[in-house]
Amino acid sequence: MSEHPIGNLMTETMAKIKEMVDVNTIIGSPITAADGTTVIPVSRVSFGFGAGGSDFASKHAQAGAPMAFGGGGGAVVTVSPVCFLIITKDGSASILGINAQADSTVDRLVEMIPGAINRVSSFVEGFSGKKKAPADESAPMEGGEE
Repeated sequence: MSEHPIGNLMTETMAKIKEMVDVNTIIGSPITAADGTTVIPVSRVSFGFGAGGSDFASKHAQAGAPMAFGGGGGAVVTVSPVCFLIITKDGSASILGINAQADSTVDRLVEMIPGAINRVSSFVEGFSGKKKAPADESAPMEGGEE
């Protein structure tokens, strides 16, 4: 039994989508500034595709001839910039959003992770005596100054 043409159509459509979307589309190539700061662009990628077809008898086909096939496929890919991940020379990280408000709790948590890591690192360094003042003086930690 031979493969149906709709399978080939869908395989070709998916191969073209794979060519358009790769990991570098979502997490861009890092850009390093002269001062040692690294900026990594992050995007949201959405895609969809559809394919369909039909077997039909041709008007001019001879008796016993195989059915004709007609089909088509289409795809759409949307790439939306979300933010930039900024890593400074000293290793601290922050996220610079691009005019998009977090629309879910998970998005808000993801935006807060770099700041929380920086604060925990500053607290640990301060506690161990390596550092006397918090890294971010505009947002003092709970418990006040010592």
